[in-house]
Amino acid sequence: MKLKPLKRFGQNYLTDPNILNKIITEISPKNEENIIEVGPGKGSLTGKLLEKVNSVIAIEIDKRVREELSEKFPRLKLITGDFLETDLNDLFSINNKKLRVVGNIPYNITSPILFKLIENNNLVNDSVLMVQYEVAKRIKGKKGTKDYGILSVLLNFFADVKFCFKVSPSSFYPKPNVDSAVVHLFFSERPRLKSGKEINITGEMKSNFIKVVKASFGNRRKTLKNSLSNSIFMNIDFENSGIDLTKRAEQLDIEDFLKLTEFVQKREMKDK
Repeated sequence: MKLKPLKRFGQNYLTDPNILNKIITEISPKNEENIIEVGPGKGSLTGKLLEKVNSVIAIEIDKRVREELSEKFPRLKLITGDFLETDLNDLFSINNKKLRVVGNIPYNITSPILFKLIENNNLVNDSVLMVQYEVAKRIKGKKGTKDYGILSVLLNFFADVKFCFKVSPSSFYPKPNVDSAVVHLFFSERPRLKSGKEINITGEMKSNFIKVVKASFGNRRKTLKNSLSNSIFMNIDFENSGIDLTKRAEQLDIEDFLKLTEFVQKREMKDK
């Protein structure tokens, strides 16, 4: 059955066998690993994965492909649903191994998927994803550049980021209007700073760190003072935080965002 990709699911099927093989080489899947494929579609990547390993868990929101995938790949464990609503603890508990999340993900929900992986960095080993090229540039963005933003800070703190290769629109059906890229994210439960120091950031502090980064970039053309005062932290006076509030968020290092987070933590503990 020839299925028409659905725009509402952001579907662009990857059809180039050379690109598929390059992705498989990057994933380097092994048996007994907890491999989770997001959005298998018609199964072009799924088939390549199952040539290498005995079992793959795939999460697909499009019910139209369920029967075809099940018939084509008897060893595939298929979950019909939305990855964003899937509890990653449930996937981890299947064999008590950290997740390897892979896929040609829908570009319209790339950021929510990345945030979900960040929030579950304790459950995810690594992730190999096809993303829009502009997003890949933002993920690798350096301080002081226009690409440096929320994703740059969070992913480069919670993961080691590898830009793998660029992919042209002709590798897909239908052809997207943008270039794509494959990125490989290696997550860590205890992120390291540039100095090599490990940071044990969990629970409330992790939640606050993510909120601080998002709030700081809320009005990226404005100073930190303005951005933070127009955010959920509007009731906190950051004057004594040790950070120059006349700077813009794009001028801060990860250590600066951590300092702001520690300041928020201390304020919240005082208020309790």
